[in-house]
Amino acid sequence: MSAFRSRHFCAMAAALVLTVTAPATTAIAASAAESSGTATAAAGLREVMFVGNNWEGTADVVKSTGDFAKIGRINVVPDKAARMAAINADPIKWIFFMAIRNGVGEGHDQFVDDMYSTPDGKSMVVSRPSFADVVSIDLATGAINWRFPVSGYRSDHMAVSPDGTRVAVSASISNTVHVLDINTGKQIGSFRTGDKPHENIFTKDGKYIWNMAIGDVNTNQDAPWQDFTKGDRKITVVDAATFKQVKVIDMRDRLDAIGLKDFSDAVRPAVFSPDESKLYFQVSFFNGFFEYDLATDKITRTKTLPKNPATNDDRTTFVNDSRHHGLSMSPDGKKLCVAGTMDDYATVVDRATLQEGPLVSASKPYWATVSGDGKSCVISESGADQITAIDFATGLKTVSVPVGDHPQRVRLAHVQADWTSPAAN
Repeated sequence: MSAFRSRHFCAMAAALVLTVTAPATTAIAASAAESSGTATAAAGLREVMFVGNNWEGTADVVKSTGDFAKIGRINVVPDKAARMAAINADPIKWIFFMAIRNGVGEGHDQFVDDMYSTPDGKSMVVSRPSFADVVSIDLATGAINWRFPVSGYRSDHMAVSPDGTRVAVSASISNTVHVLDINTGKQIGSFRTGDKPHENIFTKDGKYIWNMAIGDVNTNQDAPWQDFTKGDRKITVVDAATFKQVKVIDMRDRLDAIGLKDFSDAVRPAVFSPDESKLYFQVSFFNGFFEYDLATDKITRTKTLPKNPATNDDRTTFVNDSRHHGLSMSPDGKKLCVAGTMDDYATVVDRATLQEGPLVSASKPYWATVSGDGKSCVISESGADQITAIDFATGLKTVSVPVGDHPQRVRLAHVQADWTSPAAN
């Protein structure tokens, strides 16, 4: 299905639902905040990486360092028959399910967006966009421990607190972030955001949650002059204890101040410097990233990365408005790793000079994280069904490992030391 037709279908579905219903209601990436339960990890646990295969409904478990070899696999939709029966029995749920399939899913269902392990390494917590929920899956049996249906009709990115006990999940259609107890699935609190909340980041002290709302990325109104149609895009910062709003940052004003009025203000993947004085972030349609200084409240540097001559510059061909989508930082804060999604490469950038290293060929890389030992950037190649490790020191590829269909999020995690895949998998 063409990009235009899929986006047009999604827009029509949303309009139809509004017609027939009443008004309804990432600290250094992959170092501390992404490593679920890092602070409480004890003897008997093994550090691994979870790779979410979005279109397949599985998560591969791989080594967190070295050769990143596969250890096992989890079926993250063991209740698929029951969920589909519920969707098929509810016309509104069915409309949104199909809109997700034909819009952001590019003709596929979205069964796993994000995932983390519990502090004891016994369970995996997964957000499942097409099923509009978060579930906890027992890693030993593959059975579901608990299920939390998000408000609205789609779940998205998550973040885990530094102590591993709470998980924040974006409910993208209801413009809400739910914060759950990772062990019980009970809601601790929630807060409102801009349109289509996406990335979530806990600060390293656990006191604040940053949420980035990206607006409507499935419409065909992608020209710069149509940017206002994308919705209310902003960063919402809340107190992680009270869930009260602390600050709202609209990058529109900051971009305009440096003469970039034609740039989107939809903040995509983002990462803090080690001292959390700087935020590095990507935006829709842009082949590069920005540096934002928290103290001065200004964008201080812009990095434009090379375009792939083979990439179509027609914005309507970009996957969900992403030109580049995936950003991580080495633990020492000296290197950034960038996934150049539509330009089919990844590269390591020196943070001091913003000079990029070799362009490592990759097929639609959609995420970038950091290995357990901090030596490598690990990207998901959604177009090649593999993950690839790139050495931070040299900027060169070290290994690629085949995984499932359409890998997206990659997260550090912990499992029991003697863990093997459940028999059902």
